[in-house]
Amino acid sequence: MIYTEQVQRQKGFEMMNKKVIVITTGGTIEMSQANEAEGIRIQDQHTLQKTLPLLNQYANVEMEHLFNLPSPHITPAEMAQIARRVEKYLDREEVKGAVITHGTDTLEETAYFLDLVLPKNKPVVVTGAMRSHNELGADGPYNLVNAVRVASHNNADRKGTLVVFNDEIHSARTVTKTHSSNIATFQSPGLGPMGVITKKNVIFYREALYEKQLPLNTPSHQVALIKTAAGMDDSIIEWAIAQKMGGIVIEALGQGNVPPMMLPGIRKALAQRIPIVLVSRCFNGTVLDTYGYEGGGKQLKEMGIIFSNGINGQKARIKLMLALEMTTDRQRLEAYFHM
Repeated sequence: MIYTEQVQRQKGFEMMNKKVIVITTGGTIEMSQANEAEGIRIQDQHTLQKTLPLLNQYANVEMEHLFNLPSPHITPAEMAQIARRVEKYLDREEVKGAVITHGTDTLEETAYFLDLVLPKNKPVVVTGAMRSHNELGADGPYNLVNAVRVASHNNADRKGTLVVFNDEIHSARTVTKTHSSNIATFQSPGLGPMGVITKKNVIFYREALYEKQLPLNTPSHQVALIKTAAGMDDSIIEWAIAQKMGGIVIEALGQGNVPPMMLPGIRKALAQRIPIVLVSRCFNGTVLDTYGYEGGGKQLKEMGIIFSNGINGQKARIKLMLALEMTTDRQRLEAYFHM
């Protein structure tokens, strides 16, 4: 009995010595619905303060309300602001890790931004909610508790930025939102989750894939994201050129192929030294220079398009925006997309 009490006291001491910073940025996790006519829109930055007694069972939690924005309002400028706040906190020796609450629509982009620019030594965890706090089965408090558990766990060190949702741990590089309303929306196609959270444990199945870290800058270049579909021409590419976009990401068909009518615009953009990054619109797989027909991947590679390393279009756009702050040289840009 005495031994058990000593062990419990020791565990409690260890938990309270693990300081975790929670940074809130808005989103459904902080929203409620006054009535059906208005929709879910009321945002209260103090909502998550009510979870502190729960969170403090797992770590010594300090909470900062950075801003209160729905995720469609988040831009790369806010992502950089979040990253700077996280970096400032993680520089404190007593801080074990950080948790960011975020709206789900652009959560994967913010998480990937953080993964690219922040050091990997301490855990950074992004979470949110699919149901507002006054809905039946609200998942926000539960996800937040699990995110704090992961951020305070020693095995979460050196794994980069993680996304915690619905008892699963995902890498920021691989995770994507797959359902518009289901609480199990965040998945990692092909690879699956990095780990799971049980009632008693945090379990990791695999290590993270490290990418080259980029300097933390506020992106100043606009990058167009163009999704390819059957029969498309180059009119959207012509628009991107006219708008003086800093770069273009094309979500190509299959292994990296486009309709031939897109080629004139692609050639024109490349001639004007606008970098183009190619990804696949498929959930799984990478782009390859396999097909040699007109508009095929082999031709696109020979033209000078940069092939990505398996990330989706929205993440390739974030990476290109950050890389353009360093260089506009095609070869140097390409190096950033080769892990």
